[in-house]
Amino acid sequence: MNTEIKMLIAAADKAIKEERFDDLMDFYTDDAVLVVRPGLEAKGKEAIKEAFIKIAAYFKNSVVPTQGKMLMIEAGDTVLVLSQTLLDADNKETSEYSMDRRATYVYRKVDGKWLCAIDNSYGTTLLD
Repeated sequence: MNTEIKMLIAAADKAIKEERFDDLMDFYTDDAVLVVRPGLEAKGKEAIKEAFIKIAAYFKNSVVPTQGKMLMIEAGDTVLVLSQTLLDADNKETSEYSMDRRATYVYRKVDGKWLCAIDNSYGTTLLD
């Protein structure tokens, strides 16, 4: 397992929890895509930042993401991360979205640094 990426994901989760959205953008490629919810994607850092601000508001500024079991498949400068993503929030019981997800993330090495190119916390449930 790529421990550097595992640490980056934990640091990004902390930035989300602390609502440090400017810092969070340091974890993404310029052309990154975030699956906001099934059928809605945010493309590029500015749109991703705006999406995270709206996500925080949806969860009443209390969302805490963590990762459970992880599997990484690495090929050169690209890593596919399969992860159990767990969300906690004050209003988790009333959320229409699953708080226990099987996420897929794609990381790409850019100028020697691993950055998230695709952030899909819904994973293969997008197929449902």
